[in-house]
Amino acid sequence: MAKGLWAALALVLAGLTQGAWGQIGDDRILAAREALRTGDRAALERLAAEREPHVLDPYVRYWRLTNVLARPEAPPVGELNEFLLREADSLLAERLRGDWLRHMAREYDWSGFLQVYADLREPDAELRCLQRNARLESGDMSVLDEVRARWMELADNHNACEPVFRTLAMAGYIGNDELWWRARRQIDSRSPSNARTTISWMKAADAPFLGDFDRMMKSPSAWLDRLPANFAVSRAGRELALGALVRIAREDVSSAYARFARIEERLGTEERAYIHATLGHHGSLQGSPGATRWFRAAGKVPMSAEQRAWRVRAELRVEDWRGVQAAIEGLTAAEQAQPEWTYWLGRALTAQNRPVEAAALYQRIAGQPSFYGILAGEELGNAFAAPSRSGTVTAEDIARAEADPGLRRALALYRLEMRTEGMREWNWSLRGRDEGFLIAAARLALRNEIYDRAINTAERTDPQANFDLRFLTPYRQLIEPQVHQQGLDMAWVYGLMRQESRFIAPARSSSGAQGLMQVMPATGKWVARKIGLAGYHPGMLTDPDTNVLLGTSYMRLILEDLDDHPVLASAGYNAGPGRARKWRDERPLEGAIYAETIPFDETRDYVKKVMANAVIYAAMLEAKPQSLKARLGTISPRLTAEP
Repeated sequence: MAKGLWAALALVLAGLTQGAWGQIGDDRILAAREALRTGDRAALERLAAEREPHVLDPYVRYWRLTNVLARPEAPPVGELNEFLLREADSLLAERLRGDWLRHMAREYDWSGFLQVYADLREPDAELRCLQRNARLESGDMSVLDEVRARWMELADNHNACEPVFRTLAMAGYIGNDELWWRARRQIDSRSPSNARTTISWMKAADAPFLGDFDRMMKSPSAWLDRLPANFAVSRAGRELALGALVRIAREDVSSAYARFARIEERLGTEERAYIHATLGHHGSLQGSPGATRWFRAAGKVPMSAEQRAWRVRAELRVEDWRGVQAAIEGLTAAEQAQPEWTYWLGRALTAQNRPVEAAALYQRIAGQPSFYGILAGEELGNAFAAPSRSGTVTAEDIARAEADPGLRRALALYRLEMRTEGMREWNWSLRGRDEGFLIAAARLALRNEIYDRAINTAERTDPQANFDLRFLTPYRQLIEPQVHQQGLDMAWVYGLMRQESRFIAPARSSSGAQGLMQVMPATGKWVARKIGLAGYHPGMLTDPDTNVLLGTSYMRLILEDLDDHPVLASAGYNAGPGRARKWRDERPLEGAIYAETIPFDETRDYVKKVMANAVIYAAMLEAKPQSLKARLGTISPRLTAEP
């Protein structure tokens, strides 16, 4: 009898951990997190020694062990292993392994590193690099062959890979041509100084003086203007000239081309082709009319994935459909299979009167609820209609989701406004789960008003179902009045808001944008002045009512300023109205081509998703098929006075 009573009590206690007792212990959880943040070792030790039946108790112990691993002394191996065993398969076990592995790497404990690494589920780029170092230090020379085979693929990898790369170069596994290609890619990046390390691995007889490299990087125009007459005699001299041209091209492709023309004849065939590819790439980004000509002059010189993509976009911009076809066929097989290039190859074939081949390409992606999936469907004569089907979820599925330890921890973390930790815990819990569990988890998130997890979880399910979860319409009582007052399209507003914040009211970006509509403080101030909102201060952006007022007002203002065109206004909302105007062409441009040739990766992806969202929301709100092509329309030419 006593045994049964204790069992019943245990069940009650387990149920309380998420409820009343969980909230009673919240102060301890928050205090432990603050102790970790401030480095209060004594407080963290004291709080970890206390044990309360709280669903987040493992976090307190994890934070304490993380703090211990940050210290120089030997780690408590027994405690670490005990935690990993107790919390097996959990996110915290995975994170603790990562922390422990980084500690062992700092201490050069490579044999211990390899033992712990074997149980890691999802290593990041740094840990993958450290594992290669550990293998090399442990005498496993096969790692050199593996890295050698993937040399160019790994060229932009984490700095932790450098020891293996250096060993490869110093041992002669990597030749000068490969080192120079890596240095070229690094020079043509946002971290060009990394090329200095690569150059330092070259044989002294083949490498430039590092001082010359530094001077070239500091002032590439001056370097080219003062080139000695015999600069082309050595590979190092020519490569420094190429590097200077690349750095100039990133800022002003016309200036780079003018300087290239002065030395072109003194460069080799491959070197000229490389510069032509570089000019084509940066010319496309800068809207230069010479971009296609430069890309064509590059011939079959090896290009980066980004250069290959911009070669297609350059041909798209001038609507040379044979050129589009040739550029797409120059992509790798994996790149050609991407929806954007599948669609545009179909368009290129359609323009060349090859409808049967084009239709076969459209069929591959049509029906997908995405920018190019919707467009491909329209090419086949099908306007987009939102599926009304919802996936099957049973009472058992709901019970599994509600009882899942990871989801329970995630909900507790969200309750305590630890959104980052909550998102990590939630996503970890979804790995390898079946459809029923995912739908139940999405509905659990919706019930708790964690809209971003509801959407993202539903997106892991059947792409033709669960649109009621994937395209939520929360805050309608706030949004609808403002939409009507501003004269905006409800579907577009929801499409933009879904992309901006996933309906997270306290969302804040790294750049400072806030709230449901991710309004920047300066933008909020400007809009408040425009609409006569008195007493504005940045703190008002956290209030959903004010955020929606300012966000929808800004949408109206930039829409009016940008030809009443939602594609331009979407680009302007993300990157600024001035850039949206600048990215127009000297002639009318198809809306889809404008979107695909936006030079900012983030904005290009953003505009395509906002416009696809808008079509899907319109199909759901109006209960009738919608045309994305009609919404994209035509972008008018930029004015002569505009840059």
